[in-house]
Amino acid sequence: MSAHLTIPGAQMAEPATPQLLFVGGAGNATLAVDVVEAAIRQARKRGLRIHVTNQEATLAATPAITALVDETSAVDFEVPGTTAAWARERAAAGDRFDVVFGVREMAQEAVAEAADALGRPGNPPHAVHRVRTKDEARAALSAAGFLQPRFLVCADEAEARDFLAGSTGPWVVKPRDAMGSEGVTRIDGPEDLAAALEFLPEEGRGSFIVEEFVEGPEYSAEGVFVDGVPHVLALTSKELLPPPNFFEVEYVIPAILPEDTAREIERQVVAALTALELRYGQFHVELWWTERGVVLGEVHVRNAGGWIHRMLAHVIPGLEWFGLVFDSVLGNPVDKAALKPVRGSAIRFLTPPKGRLVAVEGWDEVLAHPNLIHAELAIAPGDVIEEHRSVGNRVAHIAVGADTSEEAQALARKLEVSVRFVMEPVQAPVS
Repeated sequence: MSAHLTIPGAQMAEPATPQLLFVGGAGNATLAVDVVEAAIRQARKRGLRIHVTNQEATLAATPAITALVDETSAVDFEVPGTTAAWARERAAAGDRFDVVFGVREMAQEAVAEAADALGRPGNPPHAVHRVRTKDEARAALSAAGFLQPRFLVCADEAEARDFLAGSTGPWVVKPRDAMGSEGVTRIDGPEDLAAALEFLPEEGRGSFIVEEFVEGPEYSAEGVFVDGVPHVLALTSKELLPPPNFFEVEYVIPAILPEDTAREIERQVVAALTALELRYGQFHVELWWTERGVVLGEVHVRNAGGWIHRMLAHVIPGLEWFGLVFDSVLGNPVDKAALKPVRGSAIRFLTPPKGRLVAVEGWDEVLAHPNLIHAELAIAPGDVIEEHRSVGNRVAHIAVGADTSEEAQALARKLEVSVRFVMEPVQAPVS
């Protein structure tokens, strides 16, 4: 028999409040702030104290986030090693960070480096760098036995033309490191190459990718790592603008797919994430379903954009996507069997034609619809719509929920048609 000895007058030390280091905070956009606000709410529910780091200008531009957290620091996550060095200094001064996390694509390497520096759960920095560099991710997946399109990293037009001559078209020209489908073009022959290179962002023209175009519908897998193991929450189907553009104008969750196809996609995604040495946080994996099976696209160790975080919360009632990451680190139980879609959701992104906006008709009726999850109109009369280049041209969206994916998709499309953009031509300046 053992006895518990209590010393008179002694007091038990209070456990320290666990702290979240939120690297990169929010970008200065409605969606970015909404994502981070959701993550902060879910962190608070788990008793976390929150310290946000971000670039100084963006901290100043996102006061809604600053008001919600305990502390902020100006740290530039885009400068390699800077966040990790700052975290080590804070730890040496007595700070303890129990969870390291971030939602911004460009901050993911800093998240991994800081977690590694602090000895906290995270992805290996080299693994994050690899998936953020498109050609390195392609090469790694191909070496691991996953289907990948043929590609080449090109330094100039001559190298690209040589690749076209030795491969099968059509092809895709895109930057090595970008997001939001910026600068991505499909070309059908060498005669289209010069225009595609001109379409690349200025900083992406010195080193770019040309790869064979993948024929087949596009999907993505949304998920979370629980105890280091990837768990797919749902698959998303996509509709894209027709070539030469590649950004999405519709998502449907869960994807309308045969059950055996969905299972095979999930199996391949889990295997690929494991092969890429990824083990922490959230994931968003893009892919195609082809005659040969799954062809994997880009891999992201963050939540999906495009308001998918809100759509998932509808299709899986009670889901706290960010909270699952914190639960995994804090040792809270996670019932993975309950993380299954039981309803449907869809979103349509509205892309008016080029010109100057005169008026928008039908928007108030959209906002009044009882099935609306979220809607935003980001343009006003007088604004000029430019040529479509990236997701930045998605100037409005309508997200709805329903009992099934099919019902949600039909409703979102119906509401989109009910909105009319009245446009006028933009007069060329007089020289």
